[in-house]
Amino acid sequence: MALVIVEVFVALSCFLLLLYCCRNNDGSSPKSFPFVGMMPELLLNIHRIHDWCTDTLETCKGTFVFEGPWFAKMSMVMTCDPANIHYIMSSNFSNFGKGPEYKKIFEILGDGIFNADTDVWKNQRLVAHGFIKHQLFHKYLLRTTRAKVENGLIPLIDHVARQGLVVNLEDIFQRFTLDSVCILVTGYDPRCLSLESPRFLFSKAVDDVSEAIVYRHVRPESFVKLQNWLNMGQEHKYRKAWEVLDGIIAKYICQKRKELSELNDEVGVDLLTSYIAEEKSAGFTHDDKFLRDTILNMMIAGRDTTGSALTWSVWLVSRHPIVENRIIEELQSIIPAQETKKRRLFNVEEVKDLVYLHAALCEALRLYPPIPFNHKEPLELDVLPSGHPVHPNMKILFNLYSMGRMKSVWGDDCLEFKPERWINERGGIKHEPSYKFPCFGAGPRACLGKDMAFVQMKAVVSAIVYNYRIHVSEETPVIPAISVILHTKNGLMTRISTRWD
Repeated sequence: MALVIVEVFVALSCFLLLLYCCRNNDGSSPKSFPFVGMMPELLLNIHRIHDWCTDTLETCKGTFVFEGPWFAKMSMVMTCDPANIHYIMSSNFSNFGKGPEYKKIFEILGDGIFNADTDVWKNQRLVAHGFIKHQLFHKYLLRTTRAKVENGLIPLIDHVARQGLVVNLEDIFQRFTLDSVCILVTGYDPRCLSLESPRFLFSKAVDDVSEAIVYRHVRPESFVKLQNWLNMGQEHKYRKAWEVLDGIIAKYICQKRKELSELNDEVGVDLLTSYIAEEKSAGFTHDDKFLRDTILNMMIAGRDTTGSALTWSVWLVSRHPIVENRIIEELQSIIPAQETKKRRLFNVEEVKDLVYLHAALCEALRLYPPIPFNHKEPLELDVLPSGHPVHPNMKILFNLYSMGRMKSVWGDDCLEFKPERWINERGGIKHEPSYKFPCFGAGPRACLGKDMAFVQMKAVVSAIVYNYRIHVSEETPVIPAISVILHTKNGLMTRISTRWD
């Protein structure tokens, strides 16, 4: 009851302050008040947090200082300035780590590669890089992707098309990526793409964690601790989801250790098998805690980010018939003339070098990056290229969603879905520096799974766009959800019809 009273009081105070703010703000940045800082406007825009950040950053020329409540230690620099991102992620990388606040907010990831800093991170990245870039694992990726598209995704899409059902295509893509990443990381197939569409508890748990983490970013730490102590609200969902994820992963680890102990020869090239088979690497032991953290980091990264990218890519292509036709024409250009206008699946090797398909995917990622924001903390006092001073324990939040919508970065047509911006004068892919397009990170912490993501996206998008027509429901708005992963709020509700029948 006390917590409810506090929340009501805070909400009422924020509303009254916002009314004053709207009357007196000069339009340059959110107005800051004594004691509560800029929290009133943030809280009343939390339902549209991505667009609010974009509007604010556009007004403030790419960077502004958010002042939180005095007692909450929530002040941060928010930026989408490429010069700042290059400075933080590359040229002065050593001064900007994840920081203790990051680990508190993302504590469920344990000591995995996304939370780790310094030598711990370097060792983990070295080992992971060796496994992921190995030729055997790459072949395993190609086989797994082809099999999941042909034997899982397409039969389910065919069933939906024949029945004339309205289906959440985002959910289907999440099932595809979960099946795929689970096979690649653990060697086990949860078969979420079967026609019965079983609900794997892992998915619901990750969704609950993602939502709770967003609220951890915009609430004082004391409030989060209070919710955790009372076991209520977002923190209650967070705790329950944590238990579910730990249970699922522990089962996989136990089962894999048992299988490997009963076999004389090593089998499988999935990451879990590789880590267990090589108990010691780079100076640390692969105990169950390490394996749990590694598996969770890899599965969340592979399931959510690629699933989000597929959702926004297919949605954007479905809304732009000219882009859709150009993708189809490019796919037809690589097959014999007599095989065109017929149902067909494409091997990864066939589509890997297609320029327009790659450009369309990059353009979708520019507008709807799967991870819309991230943050760092400086180890020492520093000044960003934009002139903003930063100090230890001060978060620097860079907004990738907003960066794709900045005229100063991408031009006056930045809000248009325009794959042509990624094609150079010679007809190849135009290279954009990672600090301008940091969807896959930048500098030493650039994403190890970038190639894996493009393999899966090209296999799925080529199959869907070439063989089916996607009719998105007009009744369900397609808008971003409040989450650390850029899911849709209401799903991608569609009817699907075959293209060549």
